[in-house]
Amino acid sequence: MTQHTPTPGKAPLLTYKLQPTTTTTKLPENSCDTHVHIFGPGARFPYAADRTWTPVDAPKETLFAMHRQMGVSRCVIVQSLIHGFDNRVVEDAIEASERRYLGVALVPVNVADSELRRLADAGFKGVRFHFMNKGMVDNTMADILALTQRLKPLGLHLQVHFESSMIHLIAEPLARSAVPVVIDHMGRVDAALGAEHADFAALHDLLKNPQFWVKVSGIDRIDPNPPYPHGVPLARLLLESYPDRCVWGTDWPHPNHNHVPDDGVLFDALARIATTPERLAQLMVHNPERLYGFTA
Repeated sequence: MTQHTPTPGKAPLLTYKLQPTTTTTKLPENSCDTHVHIFGPGARFPYAADRTWTPVDAPKETLFAMHRQMGVSRCVIVQSLIHGFDNRVVEDAIEASERRYLGVALVPVNVADSELRRLADAGFKGVRFHFMNKGMVDNTMADILALTQRLKPLGLHLQVHFESSMIHLIAEPLARSAVPVVIDHMGRVDAALGAEHADFAALHDLLKNPQFWVKVSGIDRIDPNPPYPHGVPLARLLLESYPDRCVWGTDWPHPNHNHVPDDGVLFDALARIATTPERLAQLMVHNPERLYGFTA
């Protein structure tokens, strides 16, 4: 187990296990982990000056090794706030993987069209925004919706991360996006509250709109107790309800967490989320191919 370096006055933030247990789940060929991050190495890819904490380096080589152990051959790397708008750390990993790994970028809403085109050419398939308070919705949603008009001709989608209660504010405006919208980590609902809770019910209803996709990742974020008996049923329900618009990811190396997830346990949970070989192949291979356009 490793730890993030704490910001002065703050507690350490736990991160990844260097040697996760080996999964017993046999993945189909071309399986894709659609949500990971890379941190550093900081000496080569500096961390953002305005960051509030500094991670232990979690470089591409460690990620590649974990995926080899688990039987993953494709991946989508999501740019982290730790690196800000400097997406070079993800670009480097895309290039090293020979496009078996693709990316989702962080950009300002006023990003130039030329930069969006450059990112798309470099292997990025979407851009991500965080909604963690009402001010984000009030102050930036209109600009983000305008940005989606510029994403559309480049084949880029919109990825959003938010606390569960925010879904009641952002569902309606996001439905006006000009491009597909991918929702992170099942909307960060509280799994202990069950499928009938208003936040999960709103997420489930939102997905009736074919413009929306959801990552059935983060069972460990919505349920703090391995092997995540409350998180797995919600992920399974979403996959059963919307089998053609769900993708999955580990969220390696698990930043800003309340415990240290074992990636082997997360992979083993796939057998309880996707309960048939056909459903597992759809979640891990076919849906990522359709959303991200893998060619390698």
